[in-house]
Amino acid sequence: MTYASTAHGMIAVDKMGGQVLFLNPETFATEDSIGGFPRTVHELLIVPDSGLAYVPIYGDGIHGKNPNPGHVLALIDLSKREHAGDINLHPHVAPHTLKLAPDGLIYVTCENSATVAIIDPKTNKMVDAIGSGSTNAHRLIISPDGQRIYTENEEDADVSVIDLPGRKLIGKIKTPHALAGITITADGKTLIVVDDEAAGLFLIDTDKGEVVRTIALEGNPKPAQIARFREDYKVLAVSSVAGDMVTLFNADLSEQTAIPVGKGAMDMAFRGDDLFVGCQFDGTMHVIDIPSRKVRHSFACGAGVESIGFF
Repeated sequence: MTYASTAHGMIAVDKMGGQVLFLNPETFATEDSIGGFPRTVHELLIVPDSGLAYVPIYGDGIHGKNPNPGHVLALIDLSKREHAGDINLHPHVAPHTLKLAPDGLIYVTCENSATVAIIDPKTNKMVDAIGSGSTNAHRLIISPDGQRIYTENEEDADVSVIDLPGRKLIGKIKTPHALAGITITADGKTLIVVDDEAAGLFLIDTDKGEVVRTIALEGNPKPAQIARFREDYKVLAVSSVAGDMVTLFNADLSEQTAIPVGKGAMDMAFRGDDLFVGCQFDGTMHVIDIPSRKVRHSFACGAGVESIGFF
């Protein structure tokens, strides 16, 4: 959780520019930047209680073609606005998506190793790792009760099911196509995974362990990338890096609206009735007004931001 509704700070991971930016959350002006990272800064996790943000150093490639993978998480001190150190994940490489679980530990997919590394934020050290049984573990989501980790395995066209307390792989769920993103409903009963081959979503019943529904994305002909719920689970946003669009869904996914944004729409962050969208191919950030389902503002931000957070 980033406490976006009461945030006094805003951070953005400028993947294309190789830097971490601090923005004014009211004016959106860039106030500070931190550079000098190895390629490439990627995603973002803010842990407000620790005053730190965690930024994976992914490597100089892309998914499935990352010949020089990174093996560290960069620590960003939010109050001092400085690079405060690194966490070494070796031998696990290409860290990507990371989440804070109810048990207080951080779980991060390490793509090229097909593992989930476990970080203790009290010591900022890796304490264990879990095999995902996949080719490349892409993104992950943790069930709200903290009992399961689900990794979306892009080219394998399946989802790994990991017993979090037991730290072991317990199953796989097949999907019709390759995947790009993953999230889960508030009750933990439905996984929502993003189709990487067609413009749509697969809904997986977590009890049955199978796809029970497919939703086509309307008004967006290109496959999407990231799915993210607002903290109250009343809005689902789905970004399309190929289609330069964001699709907003209501809580039960019965209504959807496709909204054009900048080029290369990637990750998103909610703040009240606003949705901030990083557009990594044109160096812009777009702000969508959720009630009206329209872009209300856009501004230049770095060379190409992927991830955004408030603290």
